[in-house]
Amino acid sequence: MTQIDAFDMVLFGGTGDLVMRKLLPALYHQHQDGNLPAEGRIVCLGRSVPDTAAYLDKAHALAKGYLGKHYNDADWASFAARIQYLKLDANKPDEFGLLADTLNEFPKRTRVFYLSTAPDLFAPISKSLAGVGLTKGNARVVLEKPLGHDLASSNKINDEVGEYFEEHQIYRIDHYLGKEPVLNLIALRFANTLLEPLWRREWVRDVQITVTEQVGVETRADFYDKTGALRDMIQNHLLQLLTIVAMEPPASIDADAVRDEKLKVLRALKPLTAEDVHTKVVRGQYRAGAVGGQPVPGYLDEPGVPADSKTETFVALKAEIQTWRWAGVPFFLRSGKRLQERLAEIVINFREAPHSIFGKTGTPNRLVIQLQPDESVRLYLLAKEPGNQARLRPVHLDLDFKETFTTRSPEAYERLLMDVIRGDLSLFVRRDEQRAAWKWVEPIIDTWEASPDAPKAYTAGTWGPAASSALLSRDGLCWHEES
Repeated sequence: MTQIDAFDMVLFGGTGDLVMRKLLPALYHQHQDGNLPAEGRIVCLGRSVPDTAAYLDKAHALAKGYLGKHYNDADWASFAARIQYLKLDANKPDEFGLLADTLNEFPKRTRVFYLSTAPDLFAPISKSLAGVGLTKGNARVVLEKPLGHDLASSNKINDEVGEYFEEHQIYRIDHYLGKEPVLNLIALRFANTLLEPLWRREWVRDVQITVTEQVGVETRADFYDKTGALRDMIQNHLLQLLTIVAMEPPASIDADAVRDEKLKVLRALKPLTAEDVHTKVVRGQYRAGAVGGQPVPGYLDEPGVPADSKTETFVALKAEIQTWRWAGVPFFLRSGKRLQERLAEIVINFREAPHSIFGKTGTPNRLVIQLQPDESVRLYLLAKEPGNQARLRPVHLDLDFKETFTTRSPEAYERLLMDVIRGDLSLFVRRDEQRAAWKWVEPIIDTWEASPDAPKAYTAGTWGPAASSALLSRDGLCWHEES
């Protein structure tokens, strides 16, 4: 593991939800586990809190709830000693001199600037940092999604940030890539000989990637109604998971070797025509229903959502990869809000045996990699039931991380923050990957914008529109939960 040098982690948007709910708890866990060097400082920036003492009071009050059983007073006290707060308005370049003075106390430290802000601030912040000489040397910038709403706006943000930071300094974060099962998928594929011979069109029937939520838009209606499920989830999270499943073995685990192979997958995705969008993409919008036994309003009745909104809260689509390994294998992607379960999983369905002496079983072998709510890897096989009859039933070999590994599994943000500090770009999205993903998604956006049709309605608490199931049934298939 790469040695971790002394660092200053600067958190823009320091009073916001992401910093309080995810980033500070992630850094606390790494501090608690002894993984942060003593010379590691966390500088939080914001406008609404007057000083460090008030900021720590706020952070401490929230930390107890977010950290749960992992919180204790002694560890928090030593962790809080790392935190310094600066009252700074990211829209005012003249205030960045204060930040420069603070960081220049330790000029040789690695500097990480985490921009937990709206994307329209990425370029102004980068320019202001450059204006006070903070972008040179061992400086890194972390960009949270969304990076634009289409290819042109994404290119604009990347161009503007790229004026002040070189590509090797830019860490475009996708927290799904930091989840333990995703890393275990890479290990299962490339550290073992068992699965790789089967990981191809001759043996894989279909692939399903699902990320669903029970919650609605909550307090994010203004953001979500301009974004929708396609931009919010498919363009980044699910396409990134698809590249991990489908990429060729990289020459090494080095960052660019891995990302080169992921890029090849994105470029090999079969382009979608307007007709394809009508037949291979389903968009939906939830209406009133019940989730977890509790009644919930429809999307159009959520506070802040326009009554005539056509924003999709559900997307299911069929993708195809034009390579020798995957030609003819359908990849089904699905994401939505207000669905029956909170779930993130990758399902690899294998083909049935060429000749079954037991007759048609109807149940393929499958590999299920679950990312949430629990993290696990399960391989489903057919075994004979006890008794005199030759009856088969699915059984699974289970890698449950909680039971197999006694040590605490780091959260995705913990792993990714440590990678930034180390300078490891392997799990971060390169600009050409992002460009290729937007290029593939844009025909869907353009077709929807040109269509007068509204999204298909689905009742909250279900698995989405009936058209989602029909999408698979045309290939004689069904979603994992329906099998």
